Amino acid sequence: MLELSVKGAQMPSSPIRKLVPYADKARSKGTKVYHLNIGQPDIASPVSALEAYHQLPFDVIAYTHSEGTPEYRKALSDYYKGRGYGVETNNIIVTNGGSEALLFTFGVIANPGDEIIIPEPFYANYNSFACQSDVKIVPIQSTIENNFGLPPIESFEEKITDKTKAILICHPGNPTGYLYSQAELQKLKDLVLKHDLYLISDEVYAEYVYGGEEHVSVLSFPELKENVIIIDSESKRFSMCGARLGAMISRNEELMKRAMKFAQARLSPVLTSQYAAAKAHENVGTYFEDSRAEYISRRDLLVTELNKIPGVICPNPKGAFYCMVELPVDDAEKFAIWLLNDFELDGETVMVAPGNGFYSHPDTVKNQVRIAYVLNKEDLQRSVEILRVALDKYNFQN
Repeated sequence: MLELSVKGAQMPSSPIRKLVPYADKARSKGTKVYHLNIGQPDIASPVSALEAYHQLPFDVIAYTHSEGTPEYRKALSDYYKGRGYGVETNNIIVTNGGSEALLFTFGVIANPGDEIIIPEPFYANYNSFACQSDVKIVPIQSTIENNFGLPPIESFEEKITDKTKAILICHPGNPTGYLYSQAELQKLKDLVLKHDLYLISDEVYAEYVYGGEEHVSVLSFPELKENVIIIDSESKRFSMCGARLGAMISRNEELMKRAMKFAQARLSPVLTSQYAAAKAHENVGTYFEDSRAEYISRRDLLVTELNKIPGVICPNPKGAFYCMVELPVDDAEKFAIWLLNDFELDGETVMVAPGNGFYSHPDTVKNQVRIAYVLNKEDLQRSVEILRVALDKYNFQN
């Protein structure tokens, strides 16, 4: 009998996408599904990027340098310098999405069995990247009662062993929308310096910070020149998820030399995506201000309306476009499937991402869901109405 790998069996399913067959079945029955499960913005990509795709100046869609095109790397370098961070082009390796940047990072810094400490809940695919890289995730649980803020720094120190290679944060966070404060980042800085660790900061939502707060990158700490690795992406910055364009950024020269071997092995990032994103960076205009204003209005509506539902707890996120929401249900995954399989309100239902997939172990928390506010306000209002009725019916039946 043909055998398959143990790693293939161990790879976790995406909590964001694994319920897609249920949604497809619901649609096949004529039910409209409001997708609150996936971080795919409906805000248009920049006009300059779309025009670039329509007016590509290439006769051949060719390979680029493994580290990316000079034009795009300069555009990204200029973007960081505009924010006050001295990132040079040689500090940047362009990747096929932020996902590949994380895979390169894990591959460069960790041996099989090494450990990376991550506050949870965290972006679900961190589990998948760790599995692919034979790295062990060591979780430190944050709580909804504390709005998913940084857990006590002592809890990190207690988990550090001779296998620990890095601490990984998402800033601002997916799935929580939490934005780390300067004081919290300072504590992490002191810890990684004390124990000679890498600090990996996934900052793909850095433009989307709300309420007068400011995003402070860990690049702001000059003492961490050798320790910091930034995960970057154009997916959410410019609503270009399908471009699959990201970057691994570090001032650690030896680390980047080794990462280049991984970049060379996959040949190159996508030429057309880099061309379009460079044009977007060159012609930003009011894109970020306009997009932020829209997300703020959506966030405010969603958080206010969700917290009106008895038993629902929804912290107010300071960044990104997600809420990690506690529901009055026994099992959020079972509820999410029920919404698609067995429930509709006037021919409509909602799809949410079960929260257990954003933890290192699926039984850690069973009554949370992640909701993305990437739909227009009318659809968000309707989604909350559907969710309110669904919770009443689900709890009555169970």
